[in-house]
Amino acid sequence: MNKNSKQRVTVGIALIVVVLLVASGVFVYYNYYKKETKEETPVTVIDNRISPLENQGLVLEVLRIRHRGYDKELMSKGSAWKSKPSFYFIAEIDGLAFKSKDVGQLKWMHEILFNTWDTMFMENKIVKDADEEQTTSTVKLTIVERVQVKSGLFKKTTQDIEKDSISLLYDYRTGRWYGDDNFKDYDGYGYYLGNTFDIWFNIYQMDYDQDYIPYWIEVNVLHTDPTVNDANLDPDDDGIPTAWEWRWGYDPFKWDDHEHLDPDVDGIENIEEYKISKWLSDPFIQDIYIEVDYMERGGLFDPPHIIFESTQQAITEVYARHNIQIFFDEGWPDTPKNGGGDILPHSVAFSKDSGGLLQLYKHYFPDERKGIFRYLIGSHGGNFVQSAVFNVYDVICVGYIITPKQRITQWFASHGDIGIWERCQELMVTQTTLHEIGHSVGFLPWRFEGVDYKNFKTGKAAWGNYRSVMNYLNAYDPTLLDYSDGSNGPSYDQNDWVHLFLPQFEYSDALVDEPFLGPPFFDKIVWGETEFGVTGYTYDENLSNQFEKTMRGVSPISPTPVNWSVFRLVDKDKYPNYSEIKIFVQPKDVQYIAWSLYAEGNLDSNGKIQIYSQQDIINNIMR
Repeated sequence: MNKNSKQRVTVGIALIVVVLLVASGVFVYYNYYKKETKEETPVTVIDNRISPLENQGLVLEVLRIRHRGYDKELMSKGSAWKSKPSFYFIAEIDGLAFKSKDVGQLKWMHEILFNTWDTMFMENKIVKDADEEQTTSTVKLTIVERVQVKSGLFKKTTQDIEKDSISLLYDYRTGRWYGDDNFKDYDGYGYYLGNTFDIWFNIYQMDYDQDYIPYWIEVNVLHTDPTVNDANLDPDDDGIPTAWEWRWGYDPFKWDDHEHLDPDVDGIENIEEYKISKWLSDPFIQDIYIEVDYMERGGLFDPPHIIFESTQQAITEVYARHNIQIFFDEGWPDTPKNGGGDILPHSVAFSKDSGGLLQLYKHYFPDERKGIFRYLIGSHGGNFVQSAVFNVYDVICVGYIITPKQRITQWFASHGDIGIWERCQELMVTQTTLHEIGHSVGFLPWRFEGVDYKNFKTGKAAWGNYRSVMNYLNAYDPTLLDYSDGSNGPSYDQNDWVHLFLPQFEYSDALVDEPFLGPPFFDKIVWGETEFGVTGYTYDENLSNQFEKTMRGVSPISPTPVNWSVFRLVDKDKYPNYSEIKIFVQPKDVQYIAWSLYAEGNLDSNGKIQIYSQQDIINNIMR
């Protein structure tokens, strides 16, 4: 064999070896490497067990029941305004019925009814065992009122009448309930605004780690440990623990700007809603919290300077009709030092010009409540809203003195109603308090003509058509206990309720109200800038228009129309923990340039706004 032949054989063998090596490599790749890669792809396994760690059961908490309509009673003739209703509730869970009035003790059964307009801090709990791995339970809560009826010419008896009823379906997997009350519904979650009563309640299941988060949610949605209590854990370090974020639909593993998030535009940001959650706060429904203190009596003949229970109940009802919850703390349990109900030093003269608010604000109004609660003082005299520090109008003063002329005026206006003297006093304190609270929610005389009867140009009595307690011409009309709904039309009427701006009490006002200031004072009003910026973000008009179309005219503070503004993150590397977008909301017709942070989110690959939705995650898992 010559040299060339040997070379050809060598090359041929080398080629065969190369082909075999490539073939074997392909074989190994497809049969081993690809197979192993495929097997390493994580497979989501859903754990559909309901209660593997705990004996399954359900708890219904009835937190508060309030009888509605007290404002009408206070304005009606007769003595009905002094009476307190009697009622009880019937709770049914999967067919097991419980009546709150039937209290068994040893061998005896006692009948105990609620005899009050409001059961705040009279909580009740009902427990029902459930079959293991049961997925849902039916819950029904009915309020029954006991009323007097005539049974003969002179005889009276009582009759129990069902008034309001709530039917719900509780899901043990999600810990949510559905039916007559739903998560993020119009009037709030765990709250039902009925025709005769409104009801606050909570439902939860037995839970091994007692953090109120169901096992199914922990292992499939949140991916937390169902044996570890998450009630106080804060893995994203945003100031709010996992349990609260889960309950209200936030991602507990993503930092949220809870110090600024205020989706219901009430001036109480999420971090504050969390802090006061034991007092029935809801981050998606507008709340007003008011601490009430009283000035001590100045002598034997000086009346106590209280804000009547009738005042509190009537005003609560006025706001409830517009889906705003208002709470008066005049001595709640478990409040901070110097909470509501303090007795303040007496002052024979008290005015907005004296500067005397400062000592009360500093020593009787807790620092941890400032910016959350308004501060209401029942004083010897003087009715006004004023700032104690800076230019923030969060102090309300209501005087107790009612002149004989005012009493007589109301007596004749009420056609000589027997008992009007006492009722007129409570009604007028109520009208005054509603008026002054109105200033704290944005009804200021330098914003709306007619408020305090100040038409700066003419002062004409045409403002008498403005049927609102904000107008002095109507403020003490015994048939009026409300703000205007605008139904009187022109001229000089407005719908107060669509001009509300609840955060007013925490913003510096457009006017610095110096001592003895009176109209005209337009030269002292400074409205401020008409634009706002967000550090690290830039305004995006296209995204703003996109979100407005998505909302389709729906307002988070209906019926008030709103403006939307979306800001986009400029430098993701500089702010790696920030959301890509921030969505702000502002009441459309309010004469104040202030925006509330409504939500945060990100953009998908198509540039569409995506906001975290716990329900979407649940729906995808359940498919």
